[in-house]
Amino acid sequence: MIQVVCNHRLEKKVRVKCNTDDTIGDLKKLIAAQTGTCWNKTILKKCYMISKDHVSLGDYEIRNGMNLELYYQ
Repeated sequence: MIQVVCNHRLEKKVRVKCNTDDTIGDLKKLIAAQTGTCWNKTILKKCYMISKDHVSLGDYEIRNGMNLELYYQ
């Protein structure tokens, strides 16, 4: 279990607990449940790299306590 911190840009930071074998799409759904936004209209970025929904967090080397940026389409 890891904890990922997501900077929402409009509100506060969101902390989500997930597994490293979860996909980016799963992480977006968990963030959307906490923020009340639509998960398929959001983009997660790590150092200006746009994350694809079908790739796992471990493949992007997202570890415990990492920060991701949340943008809207």
